[in-house]
Amino acid sequence: MSDLVDRALQGDRLSLAKLITLVESDPIEGRKVISTISPLTGKAHIIGLTGSPGAGKSSLINGLISELRHRKKKIGVIAIDPTSPFSGGAFLGDRIRMASASLDKGVFVRSMGSRGRLGGVSRATSDVIKLFDACGKDIILVETAGAGQLDVEISKIVDTVMVMTTPEGGDDIQIAKAGIMEIGDIFIVNKADFGDADSRVYEINMMIHSLSGRDLSWTPQVIKTVAISNIGVEDLCDLIEKHYHFLRETHLLFERRRQRKKSELLDTFKEVVVEHTIRHMNKDGRFDMLVEKVLNNKLDIYSAVNQLIGVLKRKRSEF
Repeated sequence: MSDLVDRALQGDRLSLAKLITLVESDPIEGRKVISTISPLTGKAHIIGLTGSPGAGKSSLINGLISELRHRKKKIGVIAIDPTSPFSGGAFLGDRIRMASASLDKGVFVRSMGSRGRLGGVSRATSDVIKLFDACGKDIILVETAGAGQLDVEISKIVDTVMVMTTPEGGDDIQIAKAGIMEIGDIFIVNKADFGDADSRVYEINMMIHSLSGRDLSWTPQVIKTVAISNIGVEDLCDLIEKHYHFLRETHLLFERRRQRKKSELLDTFKEVVVEHTIRHMNKDGRFDMLVEKVLNNKLDIYSAVNQLIGVLKRKRSEF
């Protein structure tokens, strides 16, 4: 595995692809990889893009890639698609996305399934971000599907959050008002050549200024684009750079990343503890027996959890 890591760090795309597959499919081996490359991370600007399906996110990503490559940036793209609750596969993962961009050696595009995680962000997404970062990507773009009150998880893994809508979005602004308005650093009104884009810009600006309880040291910016024609993309890249410079100059970048590491540490701790406990109890079928007791009302759910905690306490020396 160390040879695979070395080749990926030296720019071998096939090795990087294999490492991404590893962290997605094998958490235990994947953690070893991340432990190896973690000291090399922390240099990339991580940007999230979320919004309603059909808003034009993929078209915008294509335009951003073109403009950022013109600015000599190396780019990693993670396109997160919804996952089927039955097969576990990505609904859109089998399509060819951003095909022309993927031929550029300075660009690496990876489509991933959300694996049912809230907000469309899978467990492996953070690990793939680290892989891109360690392998020298200057910009990492994370595209997620969906927008709404619960779809704010993207803010926990990126430096800059972009929220996309359209002039004809209808009720999605009211939905966004409940949650996603609080996380956006840049709001994009795409397909600005249709409908009343200026009214949508005005609505978003009014919502931004009416927010209470949000730190507005950076006032979220609203920009119009026509992604399919590359209109407004250059200005958007300028705005992205402006936000990144602001984060660095005000030390908010450090604070955001500190909060991100705190959240990631807690999430990973819970994940590893659960995996360890269940794996141990599955050896002799005790977990299934515990489920049966709860199912037959011989044990309440909280008492069952206490038994799991007891197993963890007895086996903590194995960590």
